[in-house]
Amino acid sequence: MTTKFNIVIIGAGIAGLAAAISLRSPTRTILLLEQSPLNTEIGATISLQPNASKIVTQRWNLGSLLGPLSMTDLAFEVYNLAGELKTHVPLSSSKEKYGAERMIYHRQDLHGVLKERATGVEYPGDAATLWTGKRVTRVNCEEGIVEMENGEKVIGDLIIGADGIKSVVRGCVLGREVHARTTGWSAYRMMVEMEGLVQEEGFVRVVDPRVSRTVMVVGDGRRRRRIVMGPARGGKVYSVVALVPDENGETSWVTAGDREKMLDTFRDFPEWATAPLRLAKEAEVGLWQLRDLDPLETWCRGRVILIGDAAHAMLPTQGQGGSQAIEDAEALGAFFEGLEGGEERWKREDVERINQEVFECRFTRATTIQAYSRLAGGEEEGAKVAMNPQEFMDYNCSYEGAVEWRRRQEVVKC
Repeated sequence: MTTKFNIVIIGAGIAGLAAAISLRSPTRTILLLEQSPLNTEIGATISLQPNASKIVTQRWNLGSLLGPLSMTDLAFEVYNLAGELKTHVPLSSSKEKYGAERMIYHRQDLHGVLKERATGVEYPGDAATLWTGKRVTRVNCEEGIVEMENGEKVIGDLIIGADGIKSVVRGCVLGREVHARTTGWSAYRMMVEMEGLVQEEGFVRVVDPRVSRTVMVVGDGRRRRRIVMGPARGGKVYSVVALVPDENGETSWVTAGDREKMLDTFRDFPEWATAPLRLAKEAEVGLWQLRDLDPLETWCRGRVILIGDAAHAMLPTQGQGGSQAIEDAEALGAFFEGLEGGEERWKREDVERINQEVFECRFTRATTIQAYSRLAGGEEEGAKVAMNPQEFMDYNCSYEGAVEWRRRQEVVKC
């Protein structure tokens, strides 16, 4: 009798759900363990660059589900405080050049569609099972045993650590704790209703919020505060991220934002630029400290592999964090494709070998994008990348999946 092999995914965010989708098979059972109750998030949008949106919409066939919830990002524009357009980068040719568009979603909407695709019984392969409120405390990487805070244990042939930047699994893989690096920046995030924003004549004269584009308003000085914004949810809301220096480097990871303090921080910005901030409601302002990881020596050990922010958390300056998690998930599906059902557990040496192949395929690319994200955020030290912005855009977006990427790298070495 054929045995169904067990995959345990720790974390049911974007990375974990994407991995579940990519690994679904009639010969596998997939269990997702999520410590939160999957509550809604405050004011968070997420972009998928062409390298990831082509995976989600074309390989996983989610275009029809995501279409009504998405916005196509047509351009990136930078304005100074005088309202002068300083930079315009058209993105409207992305599909012709890279095979897909740069898409903007409310994180909640993207998460919901990925959850449906991972756990829905109507899709190919066995549906993943999702357990919420399960806090993982330890993983035995060699034996594939996952221990939870409540004393429960589950066993997997493959364990995927998709538990984010504060990953517990990362310490089990590395044998030591690796904490995220503070960057000196925090981000206020919020959503405002488009209906109210279009009434702000001063703002609309400079930036028409109904146009699907990403806009950044940059302040003066070396540590330049900035506001990054754009439409979401089919143009019903406007997403706003206000980047500010940390006051003392001790800001909580995620906390409720103080609207009045935020407005005071941007008091020297002109009224037109702060209109979206003024429209934000107190209860809908969140504050995130921006952190990332230095490159890790490995992402895998025994039956366990790290993906997404657990492996390579990066700054949001290139909009690639979610996209790299999608790429990780696709790589797992591609490299584990030949390992299906049998009469006994997947052999540990086979899982170790494939995990190592995934790591070797993904490490240099993800690490390069980490470094460039630091550089784009104004960090010169330790963030050198030998590519100009257009070359890096091509590097990011001309990606056709892990197998093709590995083939191209092997050709380069020859």
